[in-house]
Amino acid sequence: MNNYVLSCCSVVDLTPEHLAERNIPFISLHYHMNGKDYLDDMGQTVSSEDFYLSMKEGATATTSQINVDEYTQYFEQFLSAGKDIIHLALSSGLSGSYNSARIASEILSEKYPERTIYVVDSLAASSGDGLFIDAMADQRDAGATIHEVYAWAEEHKLNLHHWFTASDLTWFAKGGRITKVAGWFGTVLKICPVMNVDYLGRLIPRFKIRGKQNALKELVNQMKEHAQDGTDYSGKCYISHSYCSEDAEYVANEIRKNFPNIDGEIGIFNIGSTIGCHSGPGTVALFFWGDKREN
Repeated sequence: MNNYVLSCCSVVDLTPEHLAERNIPFISLHYHMNGKDYLDDMGQTVSSEDFYLSMKEGATATTSQINVDEYTQYFEQFLSAGKDIIHLALSSGLSGSYNSARIASEILSEKYPERTIYVVDSLAASSGDGLFIDAMADQRDAGATIHEVYAWAEEHKLNLHHWFTASDLTWFAKGGRITKVAGWFGTVLKICPVMNVDYLGRLIPRFKIRGKQNALKELVNQMKEHAQDGTDYSGKCYISHSYCSEDAEYVANEIRKNFPNIDGEIGIFNIGSTIGCHSGPGTVALFFWGDKREN
């Protein structure tokens, strides 16, 4: 049996039950809303519905990364028990948490020189991180060593695709992803941006689509273009959404019609508070394995 811990951040946007079943511990990022600080604990403290309803009612939510001390305490519980660690961190293109995890691992490597600590910059977010950690767990469960899992993750991370669209641009404008003027005109004219995560793990606008349904279809079109083996894709597929489950189901049904060989059920999950603070309600994201994300 492999004597190591496979770990992640709460921003994988799966569920605590899913991670427990896969034997994957996680550490939570933070957010601040209505004068209170909360852990992004995948809806255990504040449900996804309550979180997005608060945003719709005008609440301002901000996030903060996991600091070095928090990572140090989190990692040390495993190291002191004689376990090695491989941790998947939120994209360095979106957060400083990866750097905090890396610094903590360097500090602890001096204290526990006999132990191995790997920190993987996922260059991913939301349930894309979730699809990534599940694939790493598949490698672990098939008997791969910690070194083999790390090598696999580094080799394949840019094969993970993330495509997003949003029907309400209010929160993208508030967060500076787009200008306030563009956000206002986009919302009024029903322009939905289609975005992806690039090779540096940054969220990049790619297309401007008129009408929500057309934008949702564009997500599926991008999967047709980029998925491994095209419409013969036989890997796993995840979808995440922020308080718009009908839109997520629409995308899932389109994928079922166009990709008959999908591995198992399409996973549909809530976008957690870390990503949700910036996207707001009305965002749908699609994740799959495909060709390499390049410059």
